[in-house]
Amino acid sequence: MPLSSELTLASSPRAAADARRWVSDICRRLERPDLVECAELGVSELVANAILHGAAPYKVRVRGTASHPRIEVVDGSTSPPVPPVQLDHDDLDLLLTFGRGLAMVAQCASAWGATIESDGKIVWFEPAPQMADEASADWVIDQTEPDRPEPTSESAVEVRLVGVDVPLHTSLNRQYHELRRELRLLSLSHQSDYPLAGDLTAMFTNFERQFPATFHDQIRTAEARNLPRVDVHFPMVREAGPIFVTMTEMFDVADAFCRAERLLSIARTPVQRAFHNWLLGELVHQLDGAEARPWSGSAHAGRPSASRVG
Repeated sequence: MPLSSELTLASSPRAAADARRWVSDICRRLERPDLVECAELGVSELVANAILHGAAPYKVRVRGTASHPRIEVVDGSTSPPVPPVQLDHDDLDLLLTFGRGLAMVAQCASAWGATIESDGKIVWFEPAPQMADEASADWVIDQTEPDRPEPTSESAVEVRLVGVDVPLHTSLNRQYHELRRELRLLSLSHQSDYPLAGDLTAMFTNFERQFPATFHDQIRTAEARNLPRVDVHFPMVREAGPIFVTMTEMFDVADAFCRAERLLSIARTPVQRAFHNWLLGELVHQLDGAEARPWSGSAHAGRPSASRVG
């Protein structure tokens, strides 16, 4: 069953108990009672660390797959967590104190790691069926965002996307970000179980490299100005056309994985898919020499007409 909900935690001592109950219920809903003990222990430590060393807002959520559910604790600090040192097995006082640190998480995890984002961090772990005697799971750090070199004038085609629905683009970008991260983490921590995740991750990275920084800058400006629609223009190399054809198919494959519950992510909604197909189709057609065609499927009928940014 795909999971889209998350639990917002209070900045209080009850936060760890709330998180324990929530993840325990999720594990049972996923028919994984074998994970409950390690899930509860691990999330308690991550929540304690977030409240002691992080910043509000605090959240806990579940992502990953039904076979490999991943528990994430989110906070508003961009300071990276410190990987644990090896615990002394005879140090019972350390093991019995509150906020024992990431060493305990590593003992409860089959995989774990962190993502540092612009507005905070995510520390995550995949609960193991039983707690290990020592921390043996590898610490995984997400890859950085791909470089976005500007195309040279000799190789570039000027692309115009007319009437981009800004709120719809924002929601689609959020959905893409979640899917992209799911696949990246699966490819890093479970490549042998999910070989296609690595292939899709490489394809998505190549896909992202085709968009110059000017495209993202114009969208962000429109978001900051609360524009309902915007026209954007940017250079793109003509050779990128076949990449967008392939990615149109790959996004449909990813949606099928989500609907089949092979990923605990949400598939695109029908309107997101229609908008995405229009955007990718415009790139393909304009790189092939066609004229720009505006997006006409907006749910924002009657709002002001598009503005141009840039």
